[in-house]
Amino acid sequence: MLNRVILMGRITQDLDLRQTPTGVSVLTFTIAVDRGYAKQGEERQTDFITCVAWRQQAEFISRYFAKGRMIAVEGNLRTRTYDDKNGTKHYVTEVYVDSVSFTGEPKQGGNTYNAGYSNNASNNYSQPQQPAYNNAPAKDSIAIGDFSDFEEVLSDDGVPF
Repeated sequence: MLNRVILMGRITQDLDLRQTPTGVSVLTFTIAVDRGYAKQGEERQTDFITCVAWRQQAEFISRYFAKGRMIAVEGNLRTRTYDDKNGTKHYVTEVYVDSVSFTGEPKQGGNTYNAGYSNNASNNYSQPQQPAYNNAPAKDSIAIGDFSDFEEVLSDDGVPF
């Protein structure tokens, strides 16, 4: 069985990171995804898809994304039902987010995101924080490495291509 969803769209509302009674972070948000086609003479249709992120994924999204920003999400589709106060049964379909990606869309003003994500447990994620918009890595960002980690290969003997 396979249940994978990959979407790219714009976040439609301000993000509100919440905590469950046991302290687990959860973020529910909607993205607007344009359909890939339009009938001739009509406007392109847009689907509004509800996404749910948990724990560090929720914290990451609330920290580095905002309303109107393009986001790429990957996850799985889940359905659930609930009865409202009038006894009417409602069906809900949501994407449970496994991973999220920046789309390469520049921030207004031409700056681009520094994708360094802080893994420091002491950070307060209750309020969305502005990402770093410069090319210098933050002191608590994940180090990718530099060229001194590699050595030069002087011969291509034994290379299969």
